[in-house]
Amino acid sequence: MEPYRTAIRMILLIGLVLLFLLSPKPTLSASGSEGLVPESFVGLAKKASPSVVNISTVKIVKGRGQIPTPFGPNDPFRDFFDRFFKNQMPRDFKQQSLGSGFFIDKEGFILTNNHVVEKSDEIRVRLSDEREFAAKIIGRDPKTDLALIKIETDQSLVPLPLGNSDGLEVGEWVVAIGNPFGLGNTVTAGIVSAKYRQIGAGAYDNFIQTDASINPGNSGGPLLNRAGEVIGINSAIYSQSGGSIGIGFAIPVNMARDLLPQLKKGRVTRGWLGVVVQKITPELRDKLKLKEERGALVADVTASGPAEKGGIKRGDVIVSFDGKEIKDTGDLPYAVASTPVGKTVNVEVIRKGQKKSVQVEIGELKEQQGEQEHPQVRPSLGMTVEEITPEAAKVFGLSESSGLVVVEVEEGSPASAAGINPGDIILEMDQEPVKDIDSFEKKIAGYKKGDTVLLLIKRRAATLYATLRVSE
Repeated sequence: MEPYRTAIRMILLIGLVLLFLLSPKPTLSASGSEGLVPESFVGLAKKASPSVVNISTVKIVKGRGQIPTPFGPNDPFRDFFDRFFKNQMPRDFKQQSLGSGFFIDKEGFILTNNHVVEKSDEIRVRLSDEREFAAKIIGRDPKTDLALIKIETDQSLVPLPLGNSDGLEVGEWVVAIGNPFGLGNTVTAGIVSAKYRQIGAGAYDNFIQTDASINPGNSGGPLLNRAGEVIGINSAIYSQSGGSIGIGFAIPVNMARDLLPQLKKGRVTRGWLGVVVQKITPELRDKLKLKEERGALVADVTASGPAEKGGIKRGDVIVSFDGKEIKDTGDLPYAVASTPVGKTVNVEVIRKGQKKSVQVEIGELKEQQGEQEHPQVRPSLGMTVEEITPEAAKVFGLSESSGLVVVEVEEGSPASAAGINPGDIILEMDQEPVKDIDSFEKKIAGYKKGDTVLLLIKRRAATLYATLRVSE
């Protein structure tokens, strides 16, 4: 009897092994509803790579003005240096940068980041098959860091389909394609780490966070779902070394899709409500007798603005705008900005514990640069600074790969009088760090004529302080 039972067990065991070996293995479908790990991204990469392009830009940086000498502006050998070396120093040089982009149609329109192409004197686009074209900027939007450029060709182009970033789920597999460090088409994979990230890039922060490897040069490239649809535009990374550490950020493609019609026209207009809002804290919730910390608290209302005309008051909590739920303060700016100017929308507010609905006609947001009635006089320090690039580092003999370097000093200017030389690296302004052009410009804007600025600069291996007076 026992041998019979043993034989039965062996037959059952063999049957289970065969069933396991012959059964189909689970793989990830386009919807991502089956399995845990995709078998391969080969098909996706082959299909999408021809649509991704390398973007190289050239910017002409004006010459340096003075020649850096060991002892500053009072160097007794300055006449010697000027006489024998001034004509040999480069007056202008080309600053090059790299990025990525992708075709959105067969007409040659390419979506990329604004920071890839802004302030460029020349833009070149290279396709995966090594064809190369000159490109021109069609429209830019610095506030969302999006730009649309175009090439002219009769040859065949392959666009990428745009997906739905709102339907993206945390944990989904995604693929990034771009040109990190100018290496050409490079494919990396990861998952969606988080959604709705605000990283301080601007008022319309709403990033997708991913651990797919993104590095310098990937900017403007697509972030794809498993169906090969674009669900994001790679834009930024968090890194202390300059390379990927698994924290990258992409602009949701739905934001880009909303702006494309305006980018094609060359100008982006935004809706304006005319309120200042703040986050609802537990303390504010209790004082305002709110049931939950949901919505955007109106801290101020612009006089004669759309909100005031529509009946919105200070202390109102906006919980819905044009049918869209406002869960947090960050939800409102983009909802308003993406609303057509002149449209009348329904805004739901909670006022003293009671829900009310008001009708507001949306105005147009006026950009500060576009105001002509009260032009501002920009303070001047008499020097030109640029973010350090490999080309600038080579020209000035710098070991640093990031920061701000002085590239030109005007003779007789405050910077010249303070002993600032081309090649100096600016570390601080009035004891606050300045690491990029944006932070430098913001500091400059806060000064007026006659103010004294304390600079901390690095010159070769030493650091020193310098003071200069602001002029107009």
